[in-house]
Amino acid sequence: QVQLVESGGGSVQPGESLKLSCVVSENIFDFNSISWYRQAPGKERDFVASINVNGITQYADSVKGRFTISRDVAKKTVYLQLDSVKAEDTAIYYCRADIPFRYYWGQGTQVTVSS
Repeated sequence: QVQLVESGGGSVQPGESLKLSCVVSENIFDFNSISWYRQAPGKERDFVASINVNGITQYADSVKGRFTISRDVAKKTVYLQLDSVKAEDTAIYYCRADIPFRYYWGQGTQVTVSS
C-alpha cells in the first residue's frame, strides 16, 4: 500500500517562509507525478504545484513566483517551499501521488498564516 506522509506545517506570519515535506513509501519514479494540493476551511481542495517523472514542474497562478516544488529521489521526498506567504495561503496542504487511473493522498499538514 502506497503511503505519503506530510510534515513541516505550522503557524507563520505574512511574508515568512515554510518548507513542507512529503515522504513517499515507494520509489518516486514509480509515479507519473507527485503534487501538492491545499484545502482552506469551507472550500474545495485545489491544486498548488506538481513535479512529474521528468522533473517538469507546474504551479497554480496564485503561488507562481512564491512557492517552489522540488524532490530528493534518494530520500523519496517531495518538498514544497513556501515563501512570501499570505493569509490566503492558510489551508491544510496535501500530497498526492499519481499513477494511471489512480492516485494516493497523504493525511495533510496544516499551514496557518496570521499576524
